[in-house]
Amino acid sequence: MAEDAAPPLHHQIRTELEDNILSGRWPPGTKIPSELELSQQYNCARMTVNKAVTELARAGLIGRRRKAGSVVLPQRSQNAILEIFDVRDEVLATGQLYRFALLAREERAATAAERKATGLAAGQKVIALRGLHWAGNRPFCLEERIINPRVVPGARTEGFAHLPPGPWLVEHIPWTEAEHHITAELAGADRAADLEIGAGAPCLVVERATWKLGEPVTRVRFCYPGAAHVLAARFTPRGAPEAG
Repeated sequence: MAEDAAPPLHHQIRTELEDNILSGRWPPGTKIPSELELSQQYNCARMTVNKAVTELARAGLIGRRRKAGSVVLPQRSQNAILEIFDVRDEVLATGQLYRFALLAREERAATAAERKATGLAAGQKVIALRGLHWAGNRPFCLEERIINPRVVPGARTEGFAHLPPGPWLVEHIPWTEAEHHITAELAGADRAADLEIGAGAPCLVVERATWKLGEPVTRVRFCYPGAAHVLAARFTPRGAPEAG
């Protein structure tokens, strides 16, 4: 399982380029190296570099201009970006082995609450998924997700055996807007059983919805055992000088 010891190369490239931008080493207007130059620097295929650069563009860190290349965009000071995270990366960061198991799936009409949260139309079908992310031999996070098959028709036939729904969606459908909510809840009986915790135990819940040009793509709830999970981030003011 050596391939699980490190994140994908495109993630490493994106992280390093992002650090150059957010640290101020590459101020707004800086032209970043071309995909060819980056593929030579990292000794990888241009497709790998393109994936990293595309993610930076989606996050609003760079602007891509045909023939002119990609340049760093102005960033609002102290504006932290809550990125579209991958639970797999969270688990691997703990040094444990990762796996995902799809517990249930169905295609059904969106509920009133789902329509209100995402803007789905009455009677609109969704693909509802329930899955469990594991860290070693312990449940790490319960995922409950709906996907809009009108925007993502490929989800109807995807079994999510090789990629969990989150990274699969990132690879297959671009999003233009995202919304996050972070709350604390007490685990109900069903969620407690999936997470192997006691009913009523505290949980950290991260909810996220994404849209593509105003059309709902997906909405997901990640439920973490509160006693075993810390949501942490470290930020640097944009444009701050480097420490000497």
